[in-house]
Amino acid sequence: MTDESGSGAGAGRGRRHAVVIGGSVAGLLAARVLADHAERVTVVERDRFPEEAEPRAGVPQGRHLHVLLEGGQRALEQLLPGVMGELLADGAPRVGMPEDVVQWQAGDWYHRTAAVVHLVTASRPLVEQAIRRRVLADPRVTAVQATEAVGLVGDAARVRGVLVRGRGAGRGGEPRPIAADLVVDASGRGSRASRWLAALGAEPPHEEIIDTGLAYASRFYRHDRHGEETDARGYFVVPNPHQAYSGVALPVEDGRFLVTLSGLRGQEPPGDGAAFEEFAGRLPHPVLRDWLAKAEPVSPVYGFRDTANVRRRYDRPGRRPAGFLVTGDALCAFNPIYGQGMAVAAMAAVVLRDALASRRTPTTSRVQRALLRASRQAWDISAGADRKMPGAVGDAARTSPLERPVDWYMARLQRRVGSDPVVGSVFRPVLSLTKPLTALFAPRVARAVLFGPEPESLRRPPLWREPAGG
Repeated sequence: MTDESGSGAGAGRGRRHAVVIGGSVAGLLAARVLADHAERVTVVERDRFPEEAEPRAGVPQGRHLHVLLEGGQRALEQLLPGVMGELLADGAPRVGMPEDVVQWQAGDWYHRTAAVVHLVTASRPLVEQAIRRRVLADPRVTAVQATEAVGLVGDAARVRGVLVRGRGAGRGGEPRPIAADLVVDASGRGSRASRWLAALGAEPPHEEIIDTGLAYASRFYRHDRHGEETDARGYFVVPNPHQAYSGVALPVEDGRFLVTLSGLRGQEPPGDGAAFEEFAGRLPHPVLRDWLAKAEPVSPVYGFRDTANVRRRYDRPGRRPAGFLVTGDALCAFNPIYGQGMAVAAMAAVVLRDALASRRTPTTSRVQRALLRASRQAWDISAGADRKMPGAVGDAARTSPLERPVDWYMARLQRRVGSDPVVGSVFRPVLSLTKPLTALFAPRVARAVLFGPEPESLRRPPLWREPAGG
């Protein structure tokens, strides 16, 4: 990595050192990429990594439902060849959409036709373990655990390292510097980089925020009689501006299911087990509540409320130092209900790899712009949906007059996803980040949206998949 003038950050490859703040998915994958461009990579992690696939304090969403979208699966396989096969061998379920799921969205049930995309629905700890096992096996990558970053070393022109302090040392503990040619902040949505940059005399980024006040709660279940009533592997009830509640039940490893229920500000799901299951009765159909009544809970109820969409505009002009990059949720955090975070973290790492391998000089600002572009489609999907929800607040929550025709088109498109194979075959890959948003406006899709027949409604949930050609 060079500074903005093009001069080298180090006097030769052999002496270069990169530090990554945060050992979650985004940080580990950034470390994997940087190991090909530096002699040493140090990952600074606040937690101690567990030996097994277990939740940890530094990942507050770790006990909640995660999906790995197909775009993320492809990116992971590019970075760590064979890792998806390892995840499946460890028990990660692979769920086809729409074939394997009973889904209610936009006021209707979706037809369960042949799968267009697949989700991997392993727990977050299992995904992290698979990535961590591969990345930390590289002798060029070292993890400094139970250590938190508390500041940056350098000035407004260049970052030259990071200040760290051992966990448990207290605020009075003396920070120590770790020198680095490049520092990458992958510390998550709670990143303190804006404060650190201001302390160096640099300009913090502008933050764009859209917050619906959504809160969710999750619980693990077993459901031994699941296959007797339906061949579906999961349930999705997706909220919209007219129906604020959502519910999801999907398989994870070890024969368990993870159920997540959510509501907007003032309509949050409870943390008590019996009340949690009663809350499922607020959904527009009792199918998930009835499923829960026959399932066995195997964990407490876990809650989560920090769900705002937050984008930090490091791509915009400003007085910021060379030698410092931001990625993952520290750069762009999405409402977790859309399941995009892990996929975007992996896709950003591929973008980082490509930027560093480019023939063009990989200046800090150029690489940072590329990292933000990697998150743009996911942001447009997540923020675009949340902007329409009642009670959404934040400086990015308003819809401009120019966006209203697109919103009208998208509402018409979404009403057709569940029954029109032309629309569904494009919409699902767009959500899975394997096709661009522009594919939704391709001529054959636009014809189906604008001139196709009214959607074919299903009167009841499709508990059994449709036969081929049905």
